[in-house]
Amino acid sequence: NEDRVAPQTGFGTHSHREFDIFSYIVSGEVEHKDSMGNTEILKRGDIQLTSAGTGISHSEKAHGDDEVHLLQIWSFPTTARLQPKYFTRHFTDEEKTDKWAKVVALVWADGVRDTREGEGPAPVHSPLTLYASILGTGKALSKPLQGKKAYVQVIQTSGYNAQQATGATVKLTTKGGDEVELREGDGAYVDVKKESAILEVENVGDRAAELLVSDLE
Repeated sequence: NEDRVAPQTGFGTHSHREFDIFSYIVSGEVEHKDSMGNTEILKRGDIQLTSAGTGISHSEKAHGDDEVHLLQIWSFPTTARLQPKYFTRHFTDEEKTDKWAKVVALVWADGVRDTREGEGPAPVHSPLTLYASILGTGKALSKPLQGKKAYVQVIQTSGYNAQQATGATVKLTTKGGDEVELREGDGAYVDVKKESAILEVENVGDRAAELLVSDLE
């Protein structure tokens, strides 16, 4: 989900179980509280991941006078009845500008730490890896894909728009020659038909594009 939350509103205390839930903060501040005793104000660049496991309760609301813009992504762990855990990571715009930042990855992958805070990607118990980038006008990046499919989403950074997509524009090209253009708010699945598939992403618009790529098993 790509959500916007009005100031002083949000989601009251509610419960989850058997999900990994992670939030990518685009703008504004989010106040998070949960039944594990975690209280935190999340800002742009933060990744917050809750592994609900056997069950947690939490609330999230806009903190301060500004609207909150975030993406919230849900996945099923490969192992049931995990102990609930909470993780946060932070990635600067510089770490994402014209490059891929690995922001979420499998808990047992190289460079991933199963700690509440720390360097590197947030640990997830689902077979996925999430990359973020802020791609400048005329810039292009390649992303080798390891899973069976991928999902690309272009974030609506220029403002909410429920009509035809506008704003930043990126072109996706696969090694097989398939090609599609996405604008802000658009998303597309990529079917990885063979090993070592490569996704080419090019900013063909008139402004920077912030996007997420999920590499999925």
